[in-house]
Amino acid sequence: MASVITASEPSWIALFAGLSPRCFGKLLTMLRRDGADVVRRDRPWSLPLEDRALLVTAYWRTNLTLRQLAPLFGVSKSTACRVINHLGPLLALRPRKRFANDTVLIVDGTLVPTRDHTIAERSKNYRYSTNHQVVIDADTRLVVVVGRPLAGNRNDCKAWEESGGYPGTGLVIPHRRKHGQSELPDWKEEHNKSHKQVRARIEHVFARMKTWKILRDCRLKGDGVHHVMLGIARMHSLAVAG
Repeated sequence: MASVITASEPSWIALFAGLSPRCFGKLLTMLRRDGADVVRRDRPWSLPLEDRALLVTAYWRTNLTLRQLAPLFGVSKSTACRVINHLGPLLALRPRKRFANDTVLIVDGTLVPTRDHTIAERSKNYRYSTNHQVVIDADTRLVVVVGRPLAGNRNDCKAWEESGGYPGTGLVIPHRRKHGQSELPDWKEEHNKSHKQVRARIEHVFARMKTWKILRDCRLKGDGVHHVMLGIARMHSLAVAG
């Protein structure tokens, strides 16, 4: 059965991977370097690496069920599932560990509705969600680190504490009114205003990442939601870098 969607057609790449054909080619080069295209003796893949990568990104971007998605690539549901389980982790963003001394990083958390209740909890939006702490470079707006998912009932301060904590980490946080204090001094209000303007950059990143519909209702279990966040972070950074 011939594929309906294929990476040999550039228009499908832009639609389902959110990348230009050139950036998609860079991604494929990285995947091959990581051994994603090693020929399996027991059960060879029925799709080339290009189409397998596109299948995974199409699954993340549309959030179609595997029963709906598989026929679009001319494969069975079980094959589509194997492709996603194999390539999903390989598409993950590699955390950046070294930065220039003057690099400004922004960290914030975002909630992803997640159906696996073993890793999710009811959050402030009353849905079972996971909390993901994300770090971006303030200048380039590239995602540099994505933390492991925590239960959605953790607020951002608590979630960050479990991976290092706000105090003593060099992070700048908004000024808060103390108990009994009616208002903040003008200089603190001004500082909060500038802080909000900088923080808006990561909100824009979240908005772009959540055009991938799987981040609105993730059906994957276990580490699946973590692999999705890492993979989409990598897609976002590739698209931004151009």
